Amino acid sequence: MSKQPDSKQHYLLYGSERYALAILRPVQDAIRARGDEAAWFFDGPGAEDLVDGERLLSVEEIRAWKPRAVITSSNAVPHFFPGVKVETFHGFDAGKPRHIYIRGFFDLYCTTGPRDTAQFKAIAERVGHFAVMETGFPKLDPFMKEISGPLPPVRQPPVILYHSTFSPSWSAAEALYEEVKRLSRDGRWRWIVTFHPKMNPETVAKYKALQNEHLTFAENDNILELFPQVDLMCSDTSSALNEFLLTGKPVVTFKNRRPGPQLIDIDDPAQFEPAIERALARPPELMQAIREYGDAIHPYRDGHSSERILQAIDGFIAAGGRNRRRKPWNLWRKLKIRRRIGYWGPAGY
Repeated sequence: MSKQPDSKQHYLLYGSERYALAILRPVQDAIRARGDEAAWFFDGPGAEDLVDGERLLSVEEIRAWKPRAVITSSNAVPHFFPGVKVETFHGFDAGKPRHIYIRGFFDLYCTTGPRDTAQFKAIAERVGHFAVMETGFPKLDPFMKEISGPLPPVRQPPVILYHSTFSPSWSAAEALYEEVKRLSRDGRWRWIVTFHPKMNPETVAKYKALQNEHLTFAENDNILELFPQVDLMCSDTSSALNEFLLTGKPVVTFKNRRPGPQLIDIDDPAQFEPAIERALARPPELMQAIREYGDAIHPYRDGHSSERILQAIDGFIAAGGRNRRRKPWNLWRKLKIRRRIGYWGPAGY
């Protein structure tokens, strides 16, 4: 499986949600920069957003194309696709219970920073059926290039990004609705609101109805596009808040599942306004905690995580392309993937 000097290697980018585009397009750029070829497969939303020059393959075409690796941000991958199965993750660990868990589909996990690397390596040593390499998060590559340099001062008026996850048990969207409504009407601050794609449509409609000269509802597929436009994020237990902390700007959270000194966490809507005021003041102890947290979850500031993922694949293949134990059979999960994709042919790989 080693690379030949004059042959183009094939890499498949696999997505089950639209957000895979933002995560994996930097990897596509790195593949093309090598002179190799990338193609896509979706078994959920996303294929309709591919652009000219991006190639979409069917299952049969993938099997004939024989990709060197299948790279995905999803938690599972079709076992019947050829190539090394590589997980890049779709976000940081925000304290939800399903971040550090293993489904037995992947040969290689490309972790984002020291905190995750230590946890996944401990599991890898125990189970033996996957390898771990710390690479950084590819979604952040263009973002890191954009935010390099000193932290800009707070705008006048300040701009606040309000973002919430969709799960009712973690989301603050309903609890903070009245406060956002009140605070977005006096003109002291400007607001941009955006939600997880799976947010309850009724909640989305309520916030869209708040739009005025001081509040905009954004529907960007890639939330990173909004980060340079704002001075502060307000959220709950969304993994996007960790991405935002890498800008060095503060985050106010409501009942976060894993609060720490890097956050201003509140548990009462009455605390929302003073928490925002404190965050906009950027107290030194808070800003130092944000910097230390960023180094623990994603110390890479060079914008080359995608290249490190490809290097990790190179190294895995050069070492034999095998782990010391076989992956588990996973029969039920494999059956569910076959049913979702509609492919009942042989695995063969």
